[in-house]
Amino acid sequence: MSLTVTTKENEALVNEIRSLVEISRQNSAKIWRDMAERLANGRRRYASINLYKIDKFAKDGDVIVVPGSVLGVGKITKKVTIGAVHFSRAATEKLVRSGCAFMSLSDVAKANPKGTNVKIMR
Repeated sequence: MSLTVTTKENEALVNEIRSLVEISRQNSAKIWRDMAERLANGRRRYASINLYKIDKFAKDGDVIVVPGSVLGVGKITKKVTIGAVHFSRAATEKLVRSGCAFMSLSDVAKANPKGTNVKIMR
C-alpha cells in the first residue's frame, strides 16, 4: 500500500515522511512506517507531549519518538534521546540544559534503522 502525502504543503514534512517510509522499507521496520502514517494524517492527530510526561515514563538512555511536538511544560531529569517533528523553544532550552539529545524523526530512524528499543509517546 502506498502512502500519499501530496496534500501536505510543508515540503520539509513531506521529505520527513518520505524518508521514514524509505527507512522502513529498507529495514522492514514497521515503527517508522507507523510514524510516517501518523504524520501523513491531519495535523489535528499530531501528539503534543510535555517534558514532564517524557520524564515520567522514560528511563535513562531511552530513545523516545513523538509524532508531533514536544512542549516545555515541566522538567526532565533523565538523559534520553528524543525525536519529534517540532520542539518548542522552552523544550529546546530545557533539553539542552539537561544534556538530552533531540533531533528529527528521520535522524532517529537513520541512527536506529531497525527501530529497536524505541518508544512512541503520543
